[in-house]
Amino acid sequence: MSASLDSGLPRPSQTTLRQVLAELRGPGTAPRALDARALAALAANPGCRRRALLDGAGVDKAALASKLGSPAPFGQSQFAIMRGNSFEAKVKADGGRELLRLLGVEEPGAVSVPDLAAAGPQGRTARTALALREATAAGAWTLLDHPLLALEVAGAPVYLEPDAVVVGPDGRWTVVEIKSFPMIDGSADASKVGAAARQSAVYVLALERVAAVTEGARVAHSVVLVCPKDFSNVPTASVVDVRKQRSVTRRQLARLTRIDEIADAVPEGVTFDVAGCSAAELTEAVETVPHAYAPECLAACELAFHCRARARESGAVETLGRAVRGELGGLTTVGAVLAAARGEAGDPDDPAVAALRRARALRQEALDGASVRSTASSVRPEEASACH
Repeated sequence: MSASLDSGLPRPSQTTLRQVLAELRGPGTAPRALDARALAALAANPGCRRRALLDGAGVDKAALASKLGSPAPFGQSQFAIMRGNSFEAKVKADGGRELLRLLGVEEPGAVSVPDLAAAGPQGRTARTALALREATAAGAWTLLDHPLLALEVAGAPVYLEPDAVVVGPDGRWTVVEIKSFPMIDGSADASKVGAAARQSAVYVLALERVAAVTEGARVAHSVVLVCPKDFSNVPTASVVDVRKQRSVTRRQLARLTRIDEIADAVPEGVTFDVAGCSAAELTEAVETVPHAYAPECLAACELAFHCRARARESGAVETLGRAVRGELGGLTTVGAVLAAARGEAGDPDDPAVAALRRARALRQEALDGASVRSTASSVRPEEASACH
């Protein structure tokens, strides 16, 4: 059963759920925060219960993958992190004057920058919501630096922290995303812009929950992407429409099975305690939760290499990609596909089976033709004349 982001389904006790997730994570292990980037990747593969549970429990998937013997080359280098932090500090220096200039604010000095400090994530979320309501009621430019937003995903709260949110005099809330990759001649790497757009779409969804209970507020479906201009460190801005990414992400998140349902299906005593369990114990624990591997996971999930190895061992057709998997219908293993192509198994009336047998026949016909041509070309001219 799936629950939408705004469904009215009865929820389990959050205290009980937290206890269950803490037991799965391991005693004394602090939960790893789920950020917008990870949430966008999770939404791209909503059928993967393994990732949903591990992310919901706050398990460090990178450490888990290393303990399983399948580490993934994930994460930014320290140099890239330092460069990104330095660029963001430059953009937000002097009360965000440079950022506001990029947004077209004529008098940046008159812009309000409220203090969003509070105790704990729940306190910061409440303080952000109050600041958004006050800024909307004031009808003036307001810059929220690193606000904290909350979004319920699969029955559990997720806290998200965009780089900035700007509130305009008309009550429009705009997400600002600051990236350190360059924008050359007004355009940037399409894949990086796409990733930033998907990440920003998650922030837009979280803002919409606050805007729904704030009079006069509306969330812009276009975000402001700030990057270095050309090969300099001078910031430049571009407006990115994220309506498509927002719709896709919302639909995919709504399909996620609630975490409490996934946890209930896990056998009692299972834990993903990386520090306290052996590699064999962790392997057994991970295999109790089904996964939905696809080649795209290699660029988005720390456990992708482990899941790929398991998928290959079982001969799953998912290793060939989602498109191929969709075309093969009920044929779920490579062995079943080959048997169907050879006519050893499968329903002849099944379109997938018929297509496979037709493809095999065409392949054999092409190979036979190539063999005949090869034989003919190997006959020497004197041999051909002797035959006459």
